[in-house]
Amino acid sequence: MAAEVQLPGSGETIELQQQVARLQALLEASRQVHSTIREDEVLEQTLRIVVRELEMAGAAFPEVGLAYGNVKDLNLGSGSGSSMPIYLLQDREGNRMAELVVAPPDGRELTIYEADFLEGLTLQAAVALENARNHERNLQWARVQQDMDAARNIQRSLLPQTLPDIPGYSVAFRSVTCYEVGGDYLDIVEQPDGSLLMAVADVAGKGLASALMSTTFRSAFRATALTGLPLDELAARMNQHHWAEGEEARRRYVTAIFMRLDPQSGEIEVVNAGHNPGFLQQTGGDVIQFESTGTPLGLLPGMRYSSQKCGFTPGTKLLFYTDGLTEVFCGDEEFGPERLLDVFCKCRTGKADDILGALWTAIGEFSQGSPQGDDMTALALWREPKCAMETKQS
Repeated sequence: MAAEVQLPGSGETIELQQQVARLQALLEASRQVHSTIREDEVLEQTLRIVVRELEMAGAAFPEVGLAYGNVKDLNLGSGSGSSMPIYLLQDREGNRMAELVVAPPDGRELTIYEADFLEGLTLQAAVALENARNHERNLQWARVQQDMDAARNIQRSLLPQTLPDIPGYSVAFRSVTCYEVGGDYLDIVEQPDGSLLMAVADVAGKGLASALMSTTFRSAFRATALTGLPLDELAARMNQHHWAEGEEARRRYVTAIFMRLDPQSGEIEVVNAGHNPGFLQQTGGDVIQFESTGTPLGLLPGMRYSSQKCGFTPGTKLLFYTDGLTEVFCGDEEFGPERLLDVFCKCRTGKADDILGALWTAIGEFSQGSPQGDDMTALALWREPKCAMETKQS
């Protein structure tokens, strides 16, 4: 006589050989649903197993419109039928992922063997489905990350790739984004008359949207820079152009500071459009701050800006920066523009690169390794003292 196993809570029994066969069938079914990492294939494989292995009349996942076998009674258009056996596929946290509806032959009730098999199959299908969805999310994230890496490389390629060689002057910049890409912009454009047009700008916000607006701003600035407009007129033109780009561009307004340097005469002209004040320290230690003379670009139409001219004598140094340098925190304490100016003024090194190095070191020591909260961009310009120039010439 064959060995029998009593099912808990039931008067029915299953022969031991039948139970072994059921476990083997369930193992094979598990292998099949785990053989793919595509969500649709997991669901289709589950339906095929239900119909072929259990010889059900049909089976379906109504919510995604997948069915197999005779599904005329499954009522796919309005959800599962009221009398059909339903099995939920849940993730590891108990969240509902899908609903399996089964149509037994001739509308009969499931046997205890069939019900037990379906419960085991549902558990395995749920694991396979969750794995497939996680795999798809990982693929999507990898594609996004690949695109963001490419965007970062493209944005970095739009920064000045070589710095102009200006006899008697030293120029340097640094730009570090908070995320893969950012909204800070820096450019140096050589003019036909030998002067140099420099710009440091900051698009409102961070991330991809600001980076796209920064690229648009660059195109407009470079096209306008070639016209040879006076600096105040250039700022007004850039403001009007950004305003005309539409509502979304206006929400992504741009603060900017522009400078034209005439290396021969040693004179600079500066226009500040809603940006952080630029710092200039003269040889004797006196400090000039270039304050804003109008709203950020694109915020209001028809804005006019005024320029400020001053000499850039030997030994003078200058700093333009975005607010990412000042809005660095250590707990609740902000680095702030006062600290930035203090570090800038105390920097006695001789090259523009050294000035930026000192600033970044001071900011790093202040933040104590806290994560960067905003894009950080700075431009430094320094003019060699006469004694250094004379030494080089001799």
